[in-house]
Amino acid sequence: MSSNVVYAIVKAGGRQEKVSVGDVVVVDRLNGDPGDSIELEPIMLVDGEKVTTGADDLAKVTVTAEIVRAEKGPKISIMKFKNKTGYRRRQGYRSSRTRLKVTGIK
Repeated sequence: MSSNVVYAIVKAGGRQEKVSVGDVVVVDRLNGDPGDSIELEPIMLVDGEKVTTGADDLAKVTVTAEIVRAEKGPKISIMKFKNKTGYRRRQGYRSSRTRLKVTGIK
């Protein structure tokens, strides 16, 4: 592994994602229009051999991303069935998601 690798672990949409500059990630729905810039909360920063995890040091770090588009996740099929009663219920669900492109880690 080269010594100039820079990436961050950020909290985005209820989950943690490993991102570096230029990455495209899909997270839970965020408010904003395509082209808007948002700031993600860093949890850890790796800059070559240096690993930053302290809250005071991470307060100085900013991870910016641009909203590419809003989209929907895969369809989840929900089926309920009770034997011998004729009860059946079928339902589908698709979660709302946002595609982000990471533009900077400073």
